[in-house]
Amino acid sequence: MTGQRDRWAELTGGEAGEEYARRFARLVESGHDVHGEAAFCAALLKPAARVLDAGCGTGRIAIRLAELGHHCTGVDVDPSMLAVARREAPTQEWVLGDLARLDALDLKPCFDLVLAAGNVIPLLAPGTEPDVVRQLAAALCPGGLLVTGMGLDAAHLPLAEPPLTITEFDRWCTEAGLTLRQRCSTWSGDPYEEGCGYAVSVHSRPTT
Repeated sequence: MTGQRDRWAELTGGEAGEEYARRFARLVESGHDVHGEAAFCAALLKPAARVLDAGCGTGRIAIRLAELGHHCTGVDVDPSMLAVARREAPTQEWVLGDLARLDALDLKPCFDLVLAAGNVIPLLAPGTEPDVVRQLAAALCPGGLLVTGMGLDAAHLPLAEPPLTITEFDRWCTEAGLTLRQRCSTWSGDPYEEGCGYAVSVHSRPTT
C-alpha cells in the first residue's frame, strides 16, 4: 500500500455523488442508453448470477443487473456515491470499502462476475493497482469473470495522461491467475485494435 489517496478522490474531493447522478439523469432524459455495461455483462452471465460491482459509484450498473435478475453487491470508497446508490436501491447490498483491502470486507464468497467499469482501475491510488487486481481475482468463483473498462489515453480519461498501459494491466491479471478471454473497444462489443483509446476486457479465473 502506498498510503496515497486514490486518483478519483484527488479529482473530486469525494463529494461527486449527486453531480454524477445528475449527469446520467440528463443523459437518460436526452435519450441515451446508459445500460451498455450492464447489457455487456448480462450477456456473459447465467440466470441469477452473483455479481460484485467493484467501484460501483452511484450503483447504476448494479441496479440494472439486479433488475435483470442477478444478485449484485456494490463496493465503493466514495461515501457520496454510495449515498445515491442506497437512496436509489435501498434493498441492495452497498458496502463502503477500499478495493485494495477487499478481503477485509464482510462479503460472501464467491462471485460469478466482478466488474470494474468507469475507469476504476486507472483512478486507483498510485501503486495499488496490482493489489486491487489480485483482490478482484480472488473474489471470483472458479470459472468466474473479471470484466473491466478503462481509458488508455487522455481523450478517454479525466487525467492529463494515462497512468497505466493495457500491457501492464494484462500482466497484473496474469500474475493474479487470470486469462484474457475477450477484449473490445466499446461496451457495444466493437473490435479492439492496438492503439485503441478504450478497452473492455474479460479475464477468466481457471475452473480448478
